Amino acid sequence: MSTTATSTDTTSSTTDPTADLKLEAVVVPVADVDRSKAFYQGLGWRLDADFAFDNGFRVVQFTPPGSPASIQFGTGITSAAPGSAQEIYLVVSDIASARDALAGQGVEVSAVFHAASPGAQFQPDGGGRVDGPADDGASYGSFATFSDPDGNGYLLQEVTTRLPGRVDADETSYASADDLSQALIRAATAHGEHEKRTGEYDEQWPVWYAAYMVAERNGTQLPE
Repeated sequence: MSTTATSTDTTSSTTDPTADLKLEAVVVPVADVDRSKAFYQGLGWRLDADFAFDNGFRVVQFTPPGSPASIQFGTGITSAAPGSAQEIYLVVSDIASARDALAGQGVEVSAVFHAASPGAQFQPDGGGRVDGPADDGASYGSFATFSDPDGNGYLLQEVTTRLPGRVDADETSYASADDLSQALIRAATAHGEHEKRTGEYDEQWPVWYAAYMVAERNGTQLPE
């Protein structure tokens, strides 16, 4: 007979199940730290840290514009093969302008495309990618890709209207002035259609704009 006491009570735990777990950094494996640093600086990403230590350990951190999360690379950080990080999502509000901005910085970036079949955005050699943005500019449906000097791959995805549950419904925020301006443009376009339907000028257009932008951001029913 075993004298070891075993508890089957799975309901008791010292871990708070509601504790925040904020994803803040993703490790990107590189072969040449200085070459990678120069590449990401050329993109205009913010350099947060470059710490080197006597034992050879070095960590470099960059944050993309408007992003709450960062990337890290260096020496002694990961055993993963350089270039093995793939499909790192970079969400944008305007895929065409984001793609053009990267190209203007000398980055070899793909044309904007959409997936003709589910998952085709992850299969560059498997077919299923169709040139041009998603039909009707569908949110989540338009992509472009680029890689860093080691071949670590990034996937740009255009998101304009969030699906329900993707963001905190009690909080509406925009990551940058460009993100906000694009939201205002979409609201203005939608409001123009609203006034066409009603046949009259809407004196309360600021209220309508606010309702539209909050609903779009939170993935709830858009006003008509």
